[in-house]
Amino acid sequence: MLQNTRDQSPSDTAASTRIDFIYLSEQDMVRAGVTDMAACVDTMEEMFGMLYHGDYRMAGVNNNSHGSVVVFPEISPFPTMPKPTPDRRFMAMPAYLGGRFGTAGMKWYGSNIANRDKGLPRSILMFILNDADTGAPLALMSANLLSAYRTGAVPGVGARHLARKDARTVGILGPGVMAKTSLSAFMAVRPGIDTVKVKGRGQKNLDAFLAWLSETFPQITSVRVVDSVEEVVRGSDIVTFCGSGATGDPSTYPMVRREWISPGTFLAMPALCNIDEAMEAPEIRKVLDNPGLYHAWFEENPKPVHNHIPAVGIRWLDLVDEGRIAPEQLEDLGQIVAGEAAGRRDEEEIIIMSVGGLPVEDVAWGTVVYRNALEKGIGVSLTLWDSPVLR
Repeated sequence: MLQNTRDQSPSDTAASTRIDFIYLSEQDMVRAGVTDMAACVDTMEEMFGMLYHGDYRMAGVNNNSHGSVVVFPEISPFPTMPKPTPDRRFMAMPAYLGGRFGTAGMKWYGSNIANRDKGLPRSILMFILNDADTGAPLALMSANLLSAYRTGAVPGVGARHLARKDARTVGILGPGVMAKTSLSAFMAVRPGIDTVKVKGRGQKNLDAFLAWLSETFPQITSVRVVDSVEEVVRGSDIVTFCGSGATGDPSTYPMVRREWISPGTFLAMPALCNIDEAMEAPEIRKVLDNPGLYHAWFEENPKPVHNHIPAVGIRWLDLVDEGRIAPEQLEDLGQIVAGEAAGRRDEEEIIIMSVGGLPVEDVAWGTVVYRNALEKGIGVSLTLWDSPVLR
């Protein structure tokens, strides 16, 4: 790493300006603990408390932007230019996190839903971690697992504070990667879960999820494949929607209807979601994982924003803008984690949490994994330079 140049003679300058960093492949990341969901949930919980107190920065003039994305035109005169197919994006997601982390970083996000036809993940991700003082690289990481686990850990943080302690039944829409990591987080904080209901679109994904579930959580003794969103929600103590899909028409997003929900249910929504009018009622608690992110989205996109950003929290901001709900209805997970607002207050209340995905989460979990790798001697050391040619 960059060495301290203080009190060194000019002859020592070349050695002091050498910068090394480590490269971590996906298997290196696994060995460094990226799949340790219990630790990831604890890290995300710590991070949310820091977010509430403001010790972070993300992109944009508001310091809360999700990132910067390349948008492709519907019609292009260039035959090799990518088409704007569903979930087609190139995106940069930078952030800084203070406290014991004290690092900055950026996830570089390439995605195309057609990747699945090639046997590849929908998204192919890399993450670079930087020294927050010099800007020097500390690590370049394979980031698919980093991103998946930090995303799933957030519903786990929500469940720790907002789900009933005796929760046993989880309803899942969309049996993909996000469903696996979200369920892993629920199991980490509510180990009494013994029943899962799941709905998927294709048999291949369902079969893969069921095989993973049997191998990973044999203590889940009741597993049922259901045919409707209503069956996912009815009778579930915890509900999560994890399916991908096209944005643009909120009427096509999976709907949550108040009449389906039992008293005491906690709903964590990290993917497309809409709600019926009865879910707008003030007695339904509405929690945002980070209000600043949603306000940034609201500032940056045409109205109604739910047409462009399918998170249910954006639907709530549209409703505030329309005067249909009061802004005071929207709660902050960070404030709850920090102990400055109530978590679950009783066994009957219904709580729905929107999960938007924050670049600062990658920095938090990436920093922990990087330090694990250093401690265990994992990764390939690479040299940026011995001494920079230009200064």
